[in-house]
Amino acid sequence: MVVGPRVRIGARTIVSSHVVIECNTTIGKDNRIFPFAMIGAATPDLKFRGEPSTLEIGDHNTIREFTSLHRGTEAGGMVTRIGSGTLIMPYVHVAHDCTVGDHTILVNSTQLAGHCITEEYVTIEGLCGVQQFCRIGAHAFLAAGSRVERDVPPYSRVAGDRARLIDVNVIGLQRRGFAPETIAALRAALRTIFYSKLSREESLTAALEEHAGVAEVGRLVEFIRRSERGVVSRERD
Repeated sequence: MVVGPRVRIGARTIVSSHVVIECNTTIGKDNRIFPFAMIGAATPDLKFRGEPSTLEIGDHNTIREFTSLHRGTEAGGMVTRIGSGTLIMPYVHVAHDCTVGDHTILVNSTQLAGHCITEEYVTIEGLCGVQQFCRIGAHAFLAAGSRVERDVPPYSRVAGDRARLIDVNVIGLQRRGFAPETIAALRAALRTIFYSKLSREESLTAALEEHAGVAEVGRLVEFIRRSERGVVSRERD
């Protein structure tokens, strides 16, 4: 194990042999870091000039073998953040200035490019690639091998090279105790937004009116309205 300068490690965190924690890294309590993980490395981003950027990792995370978690850059706010309760499996890469939300699962060989954001309870299956500056909404599920170039709406399930919308993440929502009525409202809202002949703004307004009082539909609509890259839809193009 190699621990560099300006590293803080919380209580009951276990760091295995052959882990490298380079510098400027804060790790919370009750984490488990497995051999050959590279934590807090300087990014290879060509804009990086050695600025004292940081990596912040929360509590109760599992970080498996051969992962690489890079520090931030001045252009991205100087910090990369990993939340709490996450599972980061072997060969995962989290690039500079990313934010990984609480209870996220990143399966083997997932690659998050710089400035990506995943909200809470996201599951990204193996061999997925997420392009720079993409946002992945809460409770979304990315099937194995997905290639993501746009934002992924919360509560959705996407798949495919040039990832496309498949459905609501029904199984994930059921496992987390979402009411059947809420799941049905989300499915109906997605149909209105992505399958109707209305314009995007008209469809968003219609979904809100049809499901007034369903907070999850409100969050879905707000996410889509705030998207700067556009969102993954049902069409491959």
